[in-house]
Amino acid sequence: MGSILSATGSTAKSMDRHETSGTDPNKRVKVSTYEYGTNPRIIPTLPDELSFQILARLPRIYYLNLKMVCRAWKAAITSRELSQLRRELGVSEEWLYVLTKVEANKLDWYALDPLFQKWQRLPPMPSFVNEEESSRTGSSGFRMWNVVGSSIRIADFVRSWFWRRSGLDQMPFCGCSVGVADCYLYVVGGFSKAVALNCVWRYDPFVNFWEEVSPMMTGRAFCKATFLNGKLYVVGGVSRGRNGLLPLRSAEVFDPKTGLWSELPEMPFAKAQVLPTAFLADVLKPIATGMAPYKGKLYVPQSLYSWPFFFDIGGEIYDPELNSWSTMPDGLGDGWPARQAGTKLGVVIDDKLYTLEPSSSLDSGQIKRYNSEEDTWVTIAPQVPVNDFTDAEAPYLLAGLHGRLHVITKAANNTLQVMQAVVQNNTDNRASEENLLWNTVASKNFGTAELVSCQVLDV
Repeated sequence: MGSILSATGSTAKSMDRHETSGTDPNKRVKVSTYEYGTNPRIIPTLPDELSFQILARLPRIYYLNLKMVCRAWKAAITSRELSQLRRELGVSEEWLYVLTKVEANKLDWYALDPLFQKWQRLPPMPSFVNEEESSRTGSSGFRMWNVVGSSIRIADFVRSWFWRRSGLDQMPFCGCSVGVADCYLYVVGGFSKAVALNCVWRYDPFVNFWEEVSPMMTGRAFCKATFLNGKLYVVGGVSRGRNGLLPLRSAEVFDPKTGLWSELPEMPFAKAQVLPTAFLADVLKPIATGMAPYKGKLYVPQSLYSWPFFFDIGGEIYDPELNSWSTMPDGLGDGWPARQAGTKLGVVIDDKLYTLEPSSSLDSGQIKRYNSEEDTWVTIAPQVPVNDFTDAEAPYLLAGLHGRLHVITKAANNTLQVMQAVVQNNTDNRASEENLLWNTVASKNFGTAELVSCQVLDV
């Protein structure tokens, strides 16, 4: 097989890449862009279309090493044609991408292949340095994360607004949000010193490379981002105001096909408009505390906050077809449990909305599922083994991987655990609680690194 996979020059002319022999991907005549006289065939004794079929069926975990075979293999593996062919063949793989923060003010990305239970570290992501700092240091406008700094705790950031407003100028980079669209990983916005960023970075899993793409229309930090109907939606967050932080009502959407951002109607925050006095309206700031794509719409829970207190005010729903906002049902919004600093988790699996409610014991939580017919949250797993590190920015995360609910948390020994929920037969006759077993599908010791966010890419 080694002689067959060696790369040499080709004397045969490649067919036109647009010719096909039907809709069956196994009978595709040409998917590559290689032309005679400029590039060798991927596998010397085989047509390129057959070579693509072979490469597409290999597990993604091998691509990192296969790219080093030769230039032809690297070009084939990093091409969009291969990604498209894998989806057509039904062999695409879901990987879990986890963002962590280490003590030395550095953000690190890791990708988990759940099939082989192997972790890969992503290359560092470019970050932003404002012009003033750049002129002082004589450096370019882009540095690596481990130089600029990383996400700080939301609690510290909000506290700086109320007690040390001048402290915003000394804050390191913080407050970026993460989303996915069109098989890419996106990181949007954040604060650098006193500047609210509109920058957007995109990670290509095939090329294993970060690049900056079209910026958002508004600079924002601590916003909420999610994927719906092929587009990346971003809502809320905060910016720098004249007297501190300025909560944002605005929202926008990114179309990866055109590479353009479009403005959406502002969130009305209807329940925040009924405050009895102007004093409360000035003290209590409305903010979006989460977002989930559910039933073809965006569900955004909201809160009023005056540090260190957060007050739930339900939430609002954005309908892309009507391009308008409506009030969230009371049971959904009021019962949506909050994590640290008022943030609310939500993950949709098989058109069902799940969340995790922490317990007061700091060593467990409850998985709840929303019942849209009765407008209630139902506990389906009363004991979830999570450690609620009160000083951590995100003590636990939720993800939908391979059609099952996963909880990502850290054990007391600093081992990051990815736990999968497996439903067993319910024998105790309690209809509201399913018999769930939690299997650890992967683990890794990241030392003192804290969880920040996670996403799932199907490539």
